[in-house]
Amino acid sequence: MNDVRLKDDIFWVGVNDRTTDLFEGLWPIDGVGISYNSYVIKDQKNVLVDLSRGFKTDEFFDQISRIIDLSQLDYVIVNHMEPDHTGVLRTLRMINDRFEIICTQKAVKMLQDYYGINHNVRVINEGEVIDTGNHQLQFFNVPFVHWPETMVTFDKSTGILFSCDAFGGYGALQGAFFEDEYGDLSYYEKESLRYYANIVAKFSTPVLNAISKLGGLDISMIAPSHGLIWRKDPGRIVELYKKWAQSCTTGGDKGITLLYGSMYGNTEAMMNAVAQGISDGGLTPEIFDVARTHSSYILPFLLKNKGVVIGAPTYEVSLFPYMQQILEKASLKNIRNKKAVYFGSYGWSKGAFKKVQQMTSEIQWEITEGLEFPGKVTPELFNSGYELGKRFATDIVNLFS
Repeated sequence: MNDVRLKDDIFWVGVNDRTTDLFEGLWPIDGVGISYNSYVIKDQKNVLVDLSRGFKTDEFFDQISRIIDLSQLDYVIVNHMEPDHTGVLRTLRMINDRFEIICTQKAVKMLQDYYGINHNVRVINEGEVIDTGNHQLQFFNVPFVHWPETMVTFDKSTGILFSCDAFGGYGALQGAFFEDEYGDLSYYEKESLRYYANIVAKFSTPVLNAISKLGGLDISMIAPSHGLIWRKDPGRIVELYKKWAQSCTTGGDKGITLLYGSMYGNTEAMMNAVAQGISDGGLTPEIFDVARTHSSYILPFLLKNKGVVIGAPTYEVSLFPYMQQILEKASLKNIRNKKAVYFGSYGWSKGAFKKVQQMTSEIQWEITEGLEFPGKVTPELFNSGYELGKRFATDIVNLFS
């Protein structure tokens, strides 16, 4: 394997993970994978920027050793304490106990709690610079992007921003490491949106604050801890993150996400009527069966589309559980300010629409209509569902006219 150079003396020393099924034990990445990006700056003082998960220790150390002996590391920069970026730290400390760990004040207790490390730890202040010889590394706090102790590292001499989780995404690297080495970025941008919706969305206001804080830097390249390195057009991923963060608070773009769940086919039949109405109203709905689709894949569409259709039956005088779960996830991720409508069947009692109204009011979603019906979908009800969908699509289109 050839060395992966960001600059003459800056190297990627990360690893790919294609075996983990659930990232954070929650989010499916089987068949997609993820990279844990780390970087070595080879200078008068040698620097390792971020680390890797513990189960990748041998592979990770081999990567570093291709560039520099582990014993020659002078600084290890811990931008973020989460174990996918620090899992090898205790073992590395056993090999080399002289390097200085660079981190924020809030990371100090975490180093002790996770790894029992409390020596050779240097707390860095906002804007402070470390000179390694040919490089001047400047540090900026970006709290809650996405943990409270998080910072980023900016190399003033090259313009490289080591951004850790910020501007990252799912997807193991496919033999190339920089965005300009891929002819089509749609796959990685889609997985970056899913990563954002799953991992970062709750902290969209801190993301916007961080983007504003870093806006005055002359950034030539963004080197995150997951996903592609952005060297040709780093502004692209910044603008995407900014757009996604704004969507969480403003409600998103022109589009409709249609969520449904059905026990015996009656709500599904109505879903088909509503979907046809939406299409005839000028929009193509993005449809998800909430009982058969992991929330990881639904959340990106809830984030980016202004309109949401909720189709679910009453279950035990409340809402169909899988629909309740996805609305709870939307609430947890602070996905707000949507326009929505509801439809669903019931048997011996209503209850779902009332629960939907309660849950959506808590996250500032505006429910404009609700259609509850007993039993099966009659021709008259089919027409009502069709008109509901068409009206809603027209409303969403008009919002952006």
